[in-house]
Amino acid sequence: MRWEKRGEGAFGAWLLRPAPPIWQLAAAGVLVAVAVSVSVRTADGGMDNAIVVRAADALLDGRSPYADKRFLYFPSAVLMAVPEALVPVGVQRVLVPPGTSALLAVGWWAALRIFSVPLRSRFGVLGLAVLAAAYQPYANLVLLGNWTCLSAAALPLALLAAHRGRWVRAGLIVGAAVAAKPMLVPVGLLFVFARRWRGLAAVVLVPLGASLLGAALMPRPSLFFTGTLPFLLRGQDSFALPWDASPVAVLPRLGVPQPAAVAVAGLLAAAGLGCAWRRWRRADEGPQRLVETACMVMLAAFLVSRPSFDHYLLVVLPLLLASGVRDGSMPRSPWFWLALVPQTAGIPWPSEFENKKRAFRDMATLCSLAGLLAGRALRGRRVTLEPVTTAGSPPRTEPECAATPVPSASRTAF
Repeated sequence: MRWEKRGEGAFGAWLLRPAPPIWQLAAAGVLVAVAVSVSVRTADGGMDNAIVVRAADALLDGRSPYADKRFLYFPSAVLMAVPEALVPVGVQRVLVPPGTSALLAVGWWAALRIFSVPLRSRFGVLGLAVLAAAYQPYANLVLLGNWTCLSAAALPLALLAAHRGRWVRAGLIVGAAVAAKPMLVPVGLLFVFARRWRGLAAVVLVPLGASLLGAALMPRPSLFFTGTLPFLLRGQDSFALPWDASPVAVLPRLGVPQPAAVAVAGLLAAAGLGCAWRRWRRADEGPQRLVETACMVMLAAFLVSRPSFDHYLLVVLPLLLASGVRDGSMPRSPWFWLALVPQTAGIPWPSEFENKKRAFRDMATLCSLAGLLAGRALRGRRVTLEPVTTAGSPPRTEPECAATPVPSASRTAF
């Protein structure tokens, strides 16, 4: 991959140059420091990861994983957690935090590749380091060891495959991620928009087949439908409620009646899906169509899902950040960075917005990003007027009525 400057401006060209080795070393040091600081604070590799490992332990002991009401994934996730359950807890404590960081780095690498940005560029090196150091949900995700990290790696990888025309491979990647955690189920709409039915079949059949196999190997798999699914649809319980950033959970804490909160969240999600369809129909060139449509679908799902935690945004945020190499992209707007302020680490927020009331700040970021992306989806295509020369007449330099549509933010990074 050649390092070139193609009219992205002085600052943009500076970001796309190779990062000095000392920068690469410093960025790696930031990632290691986050993982190490987390590993000394956990005893079992992260609370959320431990829940899945306990489910695998229950399967190995002949018990139903769904006897634990905290285990909310498909039966296929139990099978995927069995290898980790065979590892001693002390080893999990050491390996899970850097493994979580590594998966987030894979997602960042794939997001950069979508926009033809080398990982060793200043943008690639600084972007991941700043995300790890300054974005608070990054450290929260590594601390919990939540399997959201698999979705954060899978979505950029799937979009990279789709961008290259390999939709079946993209479907297999999304299907494998859904088998681990059903977070990327809404991405199936992207395959519907694109009419890529083989890819959609992979999205459905991979987790379905793995879940049927897992259910066949465990006792009382019906507990998933009689206990786990109703518990999940109710939004879990008071343990998860303080951290739930979904409007369905936050608005009632502000005095809005629960039915009204559900209606508001449902309308917001429906509007988001409509904006995603509108963005897809604006069939401009380049990868931004794929990226912005997929991110809009996921943000719409986060608006209505229960629960919706702060680290969920790490599924879409690397993709949006990587698009910043394109003119007119969302990160080129100051409003994008203002939306991230509530989740920025190191800001001395008042005590009422810390700890169990942090969900108010998380909802503000979620709604702001969804609104900004929806506004971009509803924006019309730009046109440029070019000189027109007719037969038998001298060249004319003034604009004519003939207009050539120019896709928004379609220039390549190099």
